[in-house]
Amino acid sequence: MPAFASQIARRRWVVLGLASALVALVFRSVAQGQEQAPTRRDVSVSAKDFRFSPARIAVSRNDLVRVTVQSEDVAYSFTIDAYRVSKRVPAGGSVAFEFLADREGTFPFYSSLTSDARHAEARGELVVGPR
Repeated sequence: MPAFASQIARRRWVVLGLASALVALVFRSVAQGQEQAPTRRDVSVSAKDFRFSPARIAVSRNDLVRVTVQSEDVAYSFTIDAYRVSKRVPAGGSVAFEFLADREGTFPFYSSLTSDARHAEARGELVVGPR
């Protein structure tokens, strides 16, 4: 085979290799784009006597978590530092909010109010497990 024909054959293989890599990349991007939408989790928490109930909330990674916190007595806050959540719950009232649980782990939640030292007792944990 002449040298010129050999160069053309080599270029065809390079082009075929690049085209194959591009097709694989497109299929990978499409597959990632078809990942499931977040599962919505509704969680109700009551606050009473400087306690949260339940004191443990379990969700899965990538869940869209909607939390409703209801105070049955005094004002509270509901704070999860890892998710930059801090909501004030009025005395006898409620507050609702959402966040995406995008990291696995165990994260404390608590009342950050300082008007009464007993707020330090209002604690719990958010457990985000694998999907």
